[in-house]
Amino acid sequence: MFETKSGVVGIAGLFFFVFAFIVMGALPWTIYKDQPELTALQLAEKGIPHEFVDLAERFPQQFREYYGEPTTEAFAEAITLGRDVFVGEACWHCHSQFVRPVSREDIRWGPIAHAREYNNELQRPVLFGTRRVGPDLSREAGRKSNDWHIAHFYKPTNVVPSSVMPSYPWLFDEHRVPNKKGMAIIAYVQWLGSWLDVYPDYEKPAKSAPGSTDEPTSVAEQGHDTEENA
Repeated sequence: MFETKSGVVGIAGLFFFVFAFIVMGALPWTIYKDQPELTALQLAEKGIPHEFVDLAERFPQQFREYYGEPTTEAFAEAITLGRDVFVGEACWHCHSQFVRPVSREDIRWGPIAHAREYNNELQRPVLFGTRRVGPDLSREAGRKSNDWHIAHFYKPTNVVPSSVMPSYPWLFDEHRVPNKKGMAIIAYVQWLGSWLDVYPDYEKPAKSAPGSTDEPTSVAEQGHDTEENA
């Protein structure tokens, strides 16, 4: 086998596959195996984003019907359902939740993804995504208003004319008010990343390029805002 190029390449490929499995799979497991996986309620107890309370204030009748009061239990229920909607509607095909160490993604979406960001039940399985069609949503919380997300889910081209994202009118009632699933996915998207102790990274001043006279800008201002930048 070692006498031909194809044999050498085959052995090398097998070696690197095993090596990658150890580094990417087995090694992280040994490091984090003793750390408990957080539940949705434990995540909610870290703090309820004001966007969830805003939904309760903006649509009091509907919110009360779906979730009661904006408590930690209600928020845990909402982000759990929102995650199921995100998966069920295949949002993860175009919107990853993983900032990769390539193409200067950290400039657009903050620090490279770390294993500690995924140690909770809402990241089972981890939604790495398959394509970079839309922006990464790992740390989407607070980047845009609830109004923006409502308009975006109802008809994306209303806020991003070049968007290829489909409309989701079934997430709204006959009055175009978000229904239970609609509020849930908005709550989920507005939560992503907010539970991190170092959040929001994207608001930290970014250093100007060497020799530049420009004032430092936030990471958010450098690229994430619309799907046009994806």
